[in-house]
Amino acid sequence: MPSGEHRAYLRYVALGDSQTEGLGDGDDAVGLRGWADRFAEHLAVANSGLRYANLAVRGRVAGQVRAEQLEPALALRPDLASVVAGVNDLLRPRFNAAEVAGHLEEMFAGLTAAGAHVVTMTFPDVGKIAPLARPIRSRVFDLNTHIRAAAARHGVAVAETAQHAVATDPRLWSADRLHASPLGHERIAAAVAHAIRLPGSDDAWTLPLPPQAIPAGRQAAVAELRWATAFLGPWLMRRLRRRSSGDNRTAKRPQLRSVDGDPNAGSRR
Repeated sequence: MPSGEHRAYLRYVALGDSQTEGLGDGDDAVGLRGWADRFAEHLAVANSGLRYANLAVRGRVAGQVRAEQLEPALALRPDLASVVAGVNDLLRPRFNAAEVAGHLEEMFAGLTAAGAHVVTMTFPDVGKIAPLARPIRSRVFDLNTHIRAAAARHGVAVAETAQHAVATDPRLWSADRLHASPLGHERIAAAVAHAIRLPGSDDAWTLPLPPQAIPAGRQAAVAELRWATAFLGPWLMRRLRRRSSGDNRTAKRPQLRSVDGDPNAGSRR
């Protein structure tokens, strides 16, 4: 598409896991918003008549996203689709970046072959978000390399959150450090809009936030202990019990519907 030319979109479908579902931006009582909802609202401003579906379900690994969401997505005949998955795979003992990216590439291939423009994203350095996650930093870098290569093969746009320091600012992450905060979801939505050259978008999402004091020494150690107790421990227990946060859950917005500006539209159960 020539620079400056805007492609019109009428049907946007989001595929993915908890980040795309919107965890960290609202809750199950009042409804989840999330970056995909926010992005759809941006899209609707530039595309009158846009309809939006969100098939994402928390806890899903990339293979499950492909198996459970690709066919329903294709049935909705999207002209724009977002595919974001792989973080849950990073946390599994037997991680294989090529295998995870292979599932993503199957979705890229299927959606682009059906005529959809597809957008995905890379992931920031988790070791800078949660120090206890430093052992899996190399996995993130490896997966990002595979995502970029797969995206290039299919003409998929990439929101490069991995390349900007602001993506690891604690203020962009919720208390669990796994899901973006409302501000983080806002920045992700802006990054995706910029990646597809949506009118009115720019690179302002890459700008750093105002400086703030960073915990150090004993204060930092106490914060890490509290995080491990409140979030890491329960997550490990679910893994040991072979349970998922997404058990018995379905997509919050399985059908295409208009975007009406209500931040909870489609998110109530």
